[in-house]
Amino acid sequence: MGVDYDIVVIGGGSGGLVIAGAAAQLNAKVALVEKDRLGGDCLWYGCVPSKSLIHTARVAYEVKNSQRFGVHTNNYTINFSQAMDHVKNVIAAIEPHDSPQRFEGLGVEVIFGSGKFINSDVFEVNEKKLKARAFVIATGSRPNIPNISGLKESGYLTNEDVFSLTNCPESLAIIGAGPIGCELGQSFHRLGSKVTLINSRSHLLPKEDPEAADVIENQFIKEGIEIIKNARADKVESIGNQKKVWANEQEVIVDEILVCTGRSPNVESIDLEAAGVEYDKKGVKVNDKLQTSNSKIYACGDVIGGYQFTHVASHEAVTVITNALFFPINKVSYQVIPWTTFTDPELARVGLTESQAKEKHGHNIYVLKQEFSDVDRAQAEAATQGFSKIIVKENGEILGAHLVGKSAGELIHEIVLAMSNKLKVSALSGIHVYPTLSEVNSKAALSLRKRQFSQNQGLQNILSKFFAIMRSLG
Repeated sequence: MGVDYDIVVIGGGSGGLVIAGAAAQLNAKVALVEKDRLGGDCLWYGCVPSKSLIHTARVAYEVKNSQRFGVHTNNYTINFSQAMDHVKNVIAAIEPHDSPQRFEGLGVEVIFGSGKFINSDVFEVNEKKLKARAFVIATGSRPNIPNISGLKESGYLTNEDVFSLTNCPESLAIIGAGPIGCELGQSFHRLGSKVTLINSRSHLLPKEDPEAADVIENQFIKEGIEIIKNARADKVESIGNQKKVWANEQEVIVDEILVCTGRSPNVESIDLEAAGVEYDKKGVKVNDKLQTSNSKIYACGDVIGGYQFTHVASHEAVTVITNALFFPINKVSYQVIPWTTFTDPELARVGLTESQAKEKHGHNIYVLKQEFSDVDRAQAEAATQGFSKIIVKENGEILGAHLVGKSAGELIHEIVLAMSNKLKVSALSGIHVYPTLSEVNSKAALSLRKRQFSQNQGLQNILSKFFAIMRSLG
């Protein structure tokens, strides 16, 4: 029995749009189902608005502190409403790339509505039954809301509504100190809020290299952000127009609460049981080909848990396209996955941490570290905070890297390229434009040769004798 489509994509976020657009350009018959707006969390509530706000906050911080460069601003003010207008303008500029008209122009049938599987072979939306050779679940995730007494009654913000604010809260408690909490916390503080970060761990950004995370924490303290560590928010109460948050035995009174405690996969509304698709609280279960328990249904992006980044969803989408449209032979690879937390300074990572490398490879590793303070361009720009830390095996194989400092999210990519192409760390020591911040990586890489030479007494003796002979010959 024939089908109407080659592929039906459920969810119009990053992964779903890549699959739908690429499949259509391959002349496949494609339907894309989205219950709200194309673009997903990234465009409307995530990457795009947050980075726009971060940039605005960074400009405000530089203006406020410009006197260190001899630039004095006597009338320093922040118009928060205009700052949020910038965020909206950026979204509006990017939105056409994700518009229904663009995808319809590529040949995608875009269907808006909430649908569900009615069996393992059919997805129904707006009373229309969609039958396809393959389906893709790309429904994304939503903010995870912790079970805190009084939180719902008192009211709170998440990344899905914080960018709709028109007035900057005078005080803001942020529950959670992961990437979203840290990025938005620093931004709102720089734009005028008195920010308190409530962190259940002993470190900010617990998935990052502790030494790198310490640089971010010290910057937050320097700027005046209050950090409550090893504390869980366990109760919230309304007090007039304000809210009181209890974190262990500490009390914080604020105007608004922003919840940044992770993400939950969107798996509940599409009747995965009817399709024979297994899932749990972490998301849809997939194999290394990104097939679900129903082999003709694939899944990618936040809905499968794992690395919840836009670029990873796009990376997974490439595997899905090949397997779903042709033959399921490709396996998704997560060996080299970079990411960046866009605080100021930025923190970027790829591969193993120092402790993970030691656990996996013993102590036969080198940790190559270069401070930004020894990079001339960093001195010129007063951007001396942070370092590049590259972890390698004795043979120079790169196991991981951690950069914290200005433009770390840009500087990580040459290390990603080297790891992806299985290049040794020596490849990073090649010529770099002077003066640029990228010298931080080349200097770190070069330190391996210096260290190995300093430990090779035999080679040092041979070279000493060689030069002595050459001098005697004139």
